[in-house]
Amino acid sequence: MTIEVARTLAPYNGVATAGASPNGVSNIAELVGDFTNPILKPEAAEVVKQHGELSKKKLPYPTPSNQCWPGGVPFVFWNIGMQMLQQKDEVTILYANDYDVRHVRMNRTHPAHVMPSWYGDSVGHYEGDTLVIDTVGIKVGPFAMLDMYGTPHTEALHVVERYRLLDYESANESEDRGEKENFRLQVSDTGLARNPNYKGPGLLLEFTVEDPGVFTTPWSARITYRRPLGSWPEFVCAESTRDYVGRTIDLPRADKPDF
Repeated sequence: MTIEVARTLAPYNGVATAGASPNGVSNIAELVGDFTNPILKPEAAEVVKQHGELSKKKLPYPTPSNQCWPGGVPFVFWNIGMQMLQQKDEVTILYANDYDVRHVRMNRTHPAHVMPSWYGDSVGHYEGDTLVIDTVGIKVGPFAMLDMYGTPHTEALHVVERYRLLDYESANESEDRGEKENFRLQVSDTGLARNPNYKGPGLLLEFTVEDPGVFTTPWSARITYRRPLGSWPEFVCAESTRDYVGRTIDLPRADKPDF
């Protein structure tokens, strides 16, 4: 079974955004995380504060997406498009941006010693009609962060995802709730826009993040996916000889080809 969906909710907030409009709705143009949130430990709060100060000055800061870097989990959830392929012993998840891929081993357990990787070790099982995915071993890289606000994570990060289908009316209600609390994504590309003529079910993702090195308590968020109007647009972040602000960078290179 293949499920192809376009996400219509705003990116989740690991910590509530301080860059909000007067009506309390998140301002996507100003990535300022709430570093005073009590669930943030002091070191993590300082990191979020520093990123917010740069954003308020209209200065970009490196993220996995603008550095062509693997996003990890849950950062990868900001992707607007997602496909889920159900196989006998595995679920493969494809994301629109940079063709990111995750592999979920079904009805298996994590190995005793997990080698950290960009998307971690993911195992899944069904609880009734809900697909539950448990992920550990997410690598901490140079630009590693949980969200676009720069919230950091440690190797203790543990993410649990729960996917289930929603009927058409419930999906509408869930989507409306998210757009009121965040923002309505205005898109012209049919591969990103929700198909208004499709009256079938939507897909709800509810996920929980736990990282005792960063947070004092686990926190949860939800994303509603709907079927897109057209085909996915192509999003490819290519390597460049310059960094995200245009400075020349010294990319590693080989003196001779390895093939």
